[in-house]
Amino acid sequence: MQKLNMKLRRALSSNTISSNRLMERVAIVSGSTDGIGFAIARDLGKNGAKVVVSSRKKDNVLRATDALRNEGIVAKGIVCHVSKPEDRDNLIDFTLKEFGSIDILVSNAAANPIMGLPILKTQPDAWDKIFDVNVKSAFFLAKSCIEHMNKERGSIIFISSVAGFHPVHGIGAYSASKAALYGVTKALSIECAKLNIRVNCIAPGIINTNFATSLLSDKKFMDYAMTNIPQKRIGEPEDIAGLATFLASTESLYITGETIPVTGGILGRL
Repeated sequence: MQKLNMKLRRALSSNTISSNRLMERVAIVSGSTDGIGFAIARDLGKNGAKVVVSSRKKDNVLRATDALRNEGIVAKGIVCHVSKPEDRDNLIDFTLKEFGSIDILVSNAAANPIMGLPILKTQPDAWDKIFDVNVKSAFFLAKSCIEHMNKERGSIIFISSVAGFHPVHGIGAYSASKAALYGVTKALSIECAKLNIRVNCIAPGIINTNFATSLLSDKKFMDYAMTNIPQKRIGEPEDIAGLATFLASTESLYITGETIPVTGGILGRL
C-alpha cells in the first residue's frame, strides 16, 4: 500500500505548475532542503508561489533549489541556521531583495540532539538547544517576518509534531518543545488577527523522513506505533504538504490559531 501510494504521487507529478492558487505569493520555508520542508516548498511552488528554501548546509540548499527549478518552480535558496539571529535577518533580507515581499512563512526547522534518554536525564545544554531551535528561533523568525509580511493575505505555519500531544519515550524534551509551539501558535494568532495575518500549526505523525530515521529503525517502537495508526501506514512528506498549501491559501481565510494533526488517525488532542 505504501509503495502504491508513492507510485500514484509520482504519476500525478509533472514538471509544470499545477495551479495558480498561490500565484504572486512569496513563501519562506525554513529547514526545507529535504523531508517535510522540501515537500512543502515544492507544493507551494507547484501552486504558483515563489519559494525561498533554506537550511544550514550550502550544498543542500543548492541541490534543493536546483531540484525545484527543474520542475518549473521559481525558487531561490540561502544558508540559514535559524538559531543565529544574523542568519534569520539574512534570510528575510534575501527574500525581500529577490522577490520584494513576504506572504507566507512555513517554520519547519527543528533539532533533536538526543535520542533514547528519559526526559529526567536531559542535560541543560541539550534542553537549551532543543528549545532554542524548535521554539525560540521559530517565534523570532515569525516575529521578524510579520514586520514585512503582506497585511492582506499573510499566513504563518509552524510545523510541530503529534509528539506534542503524545510525548514519545526517549524524545521527551523534543516532545515538550513541540507542545510549546501549540501555545505560540495560539498566542501569536490573537495578536496577528488585527493585522490580517493568520497563524496555524501542523502536527505531523510518524513521517518517512531522514529526521525520523532513528524511530523508523526501532522495530519495537514501530510495532507499537502501527497498532495506534488506523490507516496502518507511515506518512510521507507529501501528506503534510497539501495541508500547508491549503493553510497558505485564501481557501482557509477563517482558520487561525489552530493546530491540525496529520497522523493517519492517531488521536491528536490534549
